[in-house]
Amino acid sequence: MEKIIRIALDGPSGSGKSTIAKKLSSKLNILYLDTGAMYRATALKAIALGIDTHDEEGVKTFIDDIDLQIKYIDGSQHTYLDGEDVSERIREPHVSMAASNISSLKVVRLKMVEMQRKIAGQMSCVLDGRDIGSYVLPNADFKFYITASVDVRADRRYKELSLKGHKVDFNELRAEIEQRDYNDKTREFAPLTKAIDAIEIDTSFMTVDQVISKVLSYIER
Repeated sequence: MEKIIRIALDGPSGSGKSTIAKKLSSKLNILYLDTGAMYRATALKAIALGIDTHDEEGVKTFIDDIDLQIKYIDGSQHTYLDGEDVSERIREPHVSMAASNISSLKVVRLKMVEMQRKIAGQMSCVLDGRDIGSYVLPNADFKFYITASVDVRADRRYKELSLKGHKVDFNELRAEIEQRDYNDKTREFAPLTKAIDAIEIDTSFMTVDQVISKVLSYIER
């Protein structure tokens, strides 16, 4: 692609936006930046230091100097924290809730947004998150809001974790997703919201290929 284009995909946890973003970037042969992994790695750092992920003053002690790197190896994103590949560790259930907590802190969002905007300013990319179109990249060329029902999202997450060998309770997982939705939508700074100019796509009863086709139909116009 000759010109730099930026595509923003927002939506709640488990809506499928990360899967869509990855496949979309592959179809368009542009960069995929998993912004959620950056918040998860930050939460993992806080956990390692014994800092409460609600404690903004505590998080301030390390956020400015956090050694967080995003690397692309064999076409996939790897997240490095303090020189260690933590791509798998940040997907563990306890890190998910910690990431939801820490992402609500203004000091964390400012740091992550600074890093994300720098990357997006250098090349064409697809970014997914909670506030990409509304705050991180308000001038993105294309904005989509990817959503799905709570039950569908809980079922997807349950299957994903089960395949990885994690023992999880569906009802607890559903309650956790609802809590994350509440946290994301009600946080004071840059909450989860559908940008005014974003196109909403409900993936509850759609296959990944159907969603990709729909997104591409808008982009190709």
